[in-house]
Amino acid sequence: MRPIILAALLASATVSTASAGDLLIHGGPIHTGVEATPSAQAVLIRDSRILFVGDLAAARAKAAKDLRDFDLKGAAAFPGFVDAHAHLTGVGLRELTLNLDQTGSVADLIKAVSAYAAAHPDGPIYGRGWIETHWPEKRFPNRADLDRAAPGRVIVLERSDGHASVASSAALAQAGVGKDTAAPAGGQILKGPDGEPTGMLIDHAQSLVAGVIPPPSEALKRQALEKAGALYASRGWTGLGNMSVEAPDLALMTALAAEKKFHLRVDNYMDPSGAAEVLAKGPFEDATGLIRTRGIKLYMDGALGSRGAALLEPYSDAEGTGLQLTPRDKGLALMKQARAVKAQVAMHAIGDRGNRMVLDWFGETLAGDTAARWRIEHAQIVADPDLPRFSKMGVIASMQPSHAIGDLYFAPARLGKARLHEGYRWNDMLQSGAVVAAGSDAPVEVGDPRIEFYAAVHRHSLTGFANEDWHLKEAVSRAQALKMLTWAPAYAAFAETDRGTLEAGKKADVSVFSKDLMTVAPAEILTAETVLTVVDGVVAFERGR
Repeated sequence: MRPIILAALLASATVSTASAGDLLIHGGPIHTGVEATPSAQAVLIRDSRILFVGDLAAARAKAAKDLRDFDLKGAAAFPGFVDAHAHLTGVGLRELTLNLDQTGSVADLIKAVSAYAAAHPDGPIYGRGWIETHWPEKRFPNRADLDRAAPGRVIVLERSDGHASVASSAALAQAGVGKDTAAPAGGQILKGPDGEPTGMLIDHAQSLVAGVIPPPSEALKRQALEKAGALYASRGWTGLGNMSVEAPDLALMTALAAEKKFHLRVDNYMDPSGAAEVLAKGPFEDATGLIRTRGIKLYMDGALGSRGAALLEPYSDAEGTGLQLTPRDKGLALMKQARAVKAQVAMHAIGDRGNRMVLDWFGETLAGDTAARWRIEHAQIVADPDLPRFSKMGVIASMQPSHAIGDLYFAPARLGKARLHEGYRWNDMLQSGAVVAAGSDAPVEVGDPRIEFYAAVHRHSLTGFANEDWHLKEAVSRAQALKMLTWAPAYAAFAETDRGTLEAGKKADVSVFSKDLMTVAPAEILTAETVLTVVDGVVAFERGR
């Protein structure tokens, strides 16, 4: 925001001027996110901005005659919660296709696929969301499982993290994947003792079966984006960092916002295939100001669960050190293009080798520029010598608290106890001076701000489990968690002067939950309900309406 505009807005907060459509929020704890004044009695909103934060009587005196008075009745208000890393189209498609995120075993998976096949007797079957790390069978699903569920059907089921898929025999045959098929660079085809593919395809090997599942239509994607926007608002999110965005999806989102059918604040990081515009002219936004395009999203390695994360030393439970997904020359060329137009680079890195390589590439490209706010997405496993480099280089650590409380069931096996302390180190990052922006990586995870807040401050499973392997010292304070989910995502997208705290003059983004996340027992965080979500001064969700 230009300084003269901000000054005018701040000045307007000190005088009472009549205006239609004011919204007054009061009657419960209001956490501003401002260190000097962390709480307030009231927030007064006029149009798209916060007019006043402070004493209730003073707020009423400044309000318009047709004021809408929203009594919290003990519920708690916060700066708008922002999911720093999600995949919005995927969130919507998960709800509209075969959603496997609740499958608890291979047997459950077979049952779910069989039921879906019966309800959809024609055409190929695509699903997403399974993760085997908690299953009693202690193995990946395979093509025999899918063949049993729906004999002869073309089936591709994507793992929750998006870094592996299992395909049926019919899908493999249609794609021409067999015993002699070589895996592409950055990918792996798992094979059985007989040398035949098991159906499991890791990272870039998933491209081998991409053609057997028709891509979602424009109409389906439009529906998915509308559904995802409404779902996110209903959960209390006011915005997100949208990762690996395709150009057609950006166009759909922009159109929906213009039609007032989508009301969520989105910072987009484009897939390289659709990044031509942002790489040519730098960051831009739509007419509503809700849809901003910040830069590009790249991948350095795969995921820890499917052993695609790039490690400095071999996995403790298998051979190999993981996969590098982006060739050095290609990655550096894209980074140089981005830097030339002041676009941001967000790069996925899970393993300690993956994170080190990204830091090296960033350092080589930025050449000492610490103000670019380039981001490492996930930053899950970071070796001790590399930890201080984030703060020193001005690199944002975009991390997902929920990953830890899921991954720590299997991470000890993948990493071994000696290097387990390198994992999910939010507190270490903050203590080193790095900015940590928290998110969910939905649809990899549920995409629920309560879960992310709970995981950050408690670092226990959703059922309350933890042990010494979980390194509870990495849990953060509630004030730190709030900052990670509000101010830090704004900072990570060059928007901290406009949002991230409840202050006069800032954009009116507010999240209200039925329980005070700052004071209730950890388990109660998960039972809080979204009461109100305000985005840009508009009520995007209200419980009961």
